[in-house]
Amino acid sequence: MTSAADKAWRHPAQVVGCWDGAAAPAPSLLRCRTTGAWWDALESAGITLLVTREYEHLVTALSVVRGTPLVSYLPLPHPSGIAVDRRRNVVHVASTRNPNQIYDLVPVNDTLPRFDVRHGRMRPTLMPTRARMFPGSLYMHDLAFVGNQLHANAVGHNAVVRIGDGGFAYAWWPRCVERANGVLVEQNHLQLNSIAAGRSLKSSFFSASTDRIARLRPGHAQFPVDRRGVVFSGATREPIAFGLTRPHSARLRNGKVWLLNSGYGEYGYIEDGALHSVATLPGWTRGLCFHRRVAFAGTSRVLPRFRQYAPGLTVDRAVCGVHAIDADSGRVLGSITWPGGNQIFAIDWVPRGVAEKLPFVMGEAAPPLSLFYAYRPQGVAQPRRTRSVKRRGPGG
Repeated sequence: MTSAADKAWRHPAQVVGCWDGAAAPAPSLLRCRTTGAWWDALESAGITLLVTREYEHLVTALSVVRGTPLVSYLPLPHPSGIAVDRRRNVVHVASTRNPNQIYDLVPVNDTLPRFDVRHGRMRPTLMPTRARMFPGSLYMHDLAFVGNQLHANAVGHNAVVRIGDGGFAYAWWPRCVERANGVLVEQNHLQLNSIAAGRSLKSSFFSASTDRIARLRPGHAQFPVDRRGVVFSGATREPIAFGLTRPHSARLRNGKVWLLNSGYGEYGYIEDGALHSVATLPGWTRGLCFHRRVAFAGTSRVLPRFRQYAPGLTVDRAVCGVHAIDADSGRVLGSITWPGGNQIFAIDWVPRGVAEKLPFVMGEAAPPLSLFYAYRPQGVAQPRRTRSVKRRGPGG
C-alpha cells in the first residue's frame, strides 16, 4: 500500500461528500462582510440560517450564540434545494450532481461513551446521517414538503417528483408537457425549478422559465429569456402569472405566491397575474425563506456563460450574499456578503435551540474527528446489563 493511499479518505468531509477536495475549502469562500443589523436580525429571530452555495460546494450555517456570531459549514457536492421537516427536525439537502443525492441532516448534542475520546454534551450540531442517490437526469432543484411528504423539482423531466425511501414517483407536471402518448419527461423544456408548497399539490404553485415546448430549450445560449417566465397553478396545471425572467424560489405566505425574479434581481409577490416588485437587490436573486415578518433572500454573481439570463442586472455589480428584508415593505434590515463567493441556491432555517451549527466551524483549523467518530444518533440509548438467570442443576 502506498503512503498516499493510506492517507486518503481520512478527513470526515471527504467521506461525507465522497470528494477529495472537501477537506480544505478555500478560506476566501468563508470570509464575509456584514452591513446594517444583519446579526441583530438573526439573533432576534432565534434561528440558525442554512444557505446552500452550489458552485462552492458548501452548505453554510449562520447563527448568533450567546451574543457571538457563529459561521459553520459542511462541504457537499453542488448543494441546491433545502427542505426542513420541522416535525421531526430533519434537514434535507439536494445535491445536484450525477447521480443526484438527497442528504439528511439531524441535530446531535451528545457523544457515545468511548474510552479514547472525551464523552459529554456539545453544542447542538446538524450532522449528516443518510444520503440517497437518484438518477442524474432528474436534475433536482428545489425541495419542499407538500403536506407531510417530501417533493423535488425534477427539472430534467419537466415534473415534480415525490420522494420516498425506495426512490421517487412522478407527482405533478404542467399540462403543456402532456402528449397523446404520455408526458414529455425525456428532456428539460421548461426549467421548472421551484415549489411554493401548499398542503396539497393542488394548492401549490410552481415557477418555470417558460410555459411552452419550443426548439430552443432553457439551457441554450439563444433561448429567449426576457419575460418568458411563468408561475403554474397546481390545481389547473396552467400558468397564473406571466412576464417573469428566470423566476425562482416561489413560496406561499399569507395566501400569496412570493418569489424572486432572478433576471432582474427582484423580490415580490404575484398579483393579478403579474409580479408586484417589493424590492430590488444587488444580484441574481435566488434562495428565499420567511421567518415571521422577515424575508431572507439570496443574491448571486452571474457566471459569464449565463450573462444572457440576467437582462435586468448590472452584472459586474452583482454580489454573493443573503439579505434580511422586512417582508412586506422590502426595506433591507441587514446583509451578509461573501466577496470570494459566487452563487446562492437555497435558504432555510431551523430554531437555534434545535441546532446552532454545522460540523465545521470557520476559524477552527482542526477537523472535528472525534465528533464524527463518536456522535450519538437520535434514539440511540446506552445498553443496560441484562439480568442474570440462575441456572438450576440437573436435578432441580
